[in-house]
Amino acid sequence: MNLVPPPAGAEEAAQIVLNTIRRPVIMLGPDGHITYANADAEDFFRSSAPMLARTTLARFVPFGSPILTLIDQVRERNAPVNEYRVDLSSPRLGIERIVDLYVAPVPELPGSVVIMFQERSMADKIDRQMTHRGAARSVTGLAAMLAHEIKNPLSGIRGAAQLLETVVSDDDRALTRLITDETDRIVSLVDRMEVFSDERPIDRYPVNIHVVLDHVKAIARNGFASKVKVIEDYDPSLPPVYANRDQLVQVFLNLIKNAAEATGNVPSAEITLSTAFRPGIRVSAPGSQDRVSLPLEFCVHDNGPGVPDDLLPILFDPFITTKPNGSGLGLALVAKIVGEHGGIVECDSTTRGTTFRILMPAWKEAPASDGTER
Repeated sequence: MNLVPPPAGAEEAAQIVLNTIRRPVIMLGPDGHITYANADAEDFFRSSAPMLARTTLARFVPFGSPILTLIDQVRERNAPVNEYRVDLSSPRLGIERIVDLYVAPVPELPGSVVIMFQERSMADKIDRQMTHRGAARSVTGLAAMLAHEIKNPLSGIRGAAQLLETVVSDDDRALTRLITDETDRIVSLVDRMEVFSDERPIDRYPVNIHVVLDHVKAIARNGFASKVKVIEDYDPSLPPVYANRDQLVQVFLNLIKNAAEATGNVPSAEITLSTAFRPGIRVSAPGSQDRVSLPLEFCVHDNGPGVPDDLLPILFDPFITTKPNGSGLGLALVAKIVGEHGGIVECDSTTRGTTFRILMPAWKEAPASDGTER
């Protein structure tokens, strides 16, 4: 096959770009030999590029490694695939080499594939997501207990305080009002926690995410985010998400409210709402061997000071908050709703800003009885 030669300097520029990417990237030829490796790949495989070019990937990975099967699938389907938590531990690569993989075909070179390795990043986030769901289940039991054991006595305390208010002196009336106000505050907190005890099946249907985001943005602009610039970066061709509209509104209201509060002291406060299609992203479904496709990505990014490093691993746990008067239930509720939809929510944060990223399943039309799509 005759390839059109690249423009002068294009090959050098491409190599510079690939060496700048702080991820190991390699290209395999049709025979499995490594035909290209960037600088990080040399470090990852503990070999120089000329040495890598004389061998195959199979020499570096464990016998029967899933990565070899994944490469064959990409060649057969001619489509990119992401895979998470692939164990590449071997004497040549070292122990505990668990990576995320992005494998894509090279259309200009039939049979060739490009592989990008990322050690544990998404896998760790998925593990944390499972932990968040467990924490949410704990809150579910706690909420049911609180509703029964606390709300009933509180109503009695509040009623008694109201009766006392009619007979005490003016000086003591402030104390009875304090009792009433504090019982109301506790009841409000219990009411918020009762959301976690709702185990009814979710009514899901095709939802246009951009309609949801526009609705939430209108609420934000007329309230808590009136002084924040909201930027849209949408993929207009995005298919519908398979979800419950009202619950999605609740999710994004929480995330955008958090973003607006995070940028409260930033001179040029900005929140960016983005949507994108990420084909090939799959995760294991809880309780089964099936892998579920999550191609829809929705992000809420702010240019605030970021989340403290010590809070990132537990950010979606109940009662975790940096706000003086916060309850720490908003992000826990976000994790619960997204998890019940079969999705994943994750947080990336630096001193330059924070991004909440949600991966969700797309809606698929059910096949008609005659075998055609409806």
